[in-house]
Amino acid sequence: MATEATQAGEREIEDVALIAFARAHLKGALKLSQEMSWPYLLKDWEFALQLGRGFVVTSAGAVVGTALWWPYGDTHASAGMVIVSKAVQGRGYGARLMDALLAAARPRIVTLNSTAEGLALYARRGFASIGMLHQHHGVPGQGRDMPPVGNVRAMVPSDFEAIVGLDHEATGWMRREMLNRLIEVGCGYVLLRDGIPRGYAISRLFGRGHVIGPVIAESPTDARALIGAALAPLGSVFVRIDTSASSQLGDWLGNIGLQKVSDATTMVLGTQMPWTGPARTFAVANQSFG
Repeated sequence: MATEATQAGEREIEDVALIAFARAHLKGALKLSQEMSWPYLLKDWEFALQLGRGFVVTSAGAVVGTALWWPYGDTHASAGMVIVSKAVQGRGYGARLMDALLAAARPRIVTLNSTAEGLALYARRGFASIGMLHQHHGVPGQGRDMPPVGNVRAMVPSDFEAIVGLDHEATGWMRREMLNRLIEVGCGYVLLRDGIPRGYAISRLFGRGHVIGPVIAESPTDARALIGAALAPLGSVFVRIDTSASSQLGDWLGNIGLQKVSDATTMVLGTQMPWTGPARTFAVANQSFG
């Protein structure tokens, strides 16, 4: 005869389900990110789900885990928003979510940015560390030392194909749909050289304020000019920029009031595409989208 403890355990297992992420799960996902003190708003979750795919773990109907991924053509994808409620951590739900995500996304090369807590989970699945991402945020100071932006202008629709090409040059990804949606909801800027776009930046509402990214440019000087143009119309608002440790932007961002507050480890599953340059990534759209 089963004990009460065994019966309770069996009921718990029966109540847990791994299912496709749907709109009905958005409020539950928001509650999870709030529990982790992540800055996502409901509209940020909605935007991510519109462009991506994913899974949730539910327990007795409540969302207790999430994982999303975004396909960039048939060869690449990014993954993120992997959260498991503190109340059920240690039960293997994160592993179940990642295994389902990878089964859906592979054989694409999958890139993600991991917190310290997630490193072991991803390493066990073959992810390798390829760099560090630094989150900078704050309210830029009034007297900030901004570079001249004479060769930067607002993005126009005819720039789009050049933007897609620059992004592919810098990342190896073809993420036309993602870029189109980021531009639709944000403000875009291009840096011209000989009248041709050779860098771009997108600023949009996100979390506590604005995020500036992606920023694709050929040099730190060009990246600073693009970021300066994106900051100019914002005034004294909260701004976030996620930049790689090798970007050479960290000290400058700190000097204008965007302090480094956290790190994430960039990881990849599969053979990373070589950077073809000269354009490269100076800031990501966010830590999930890349």
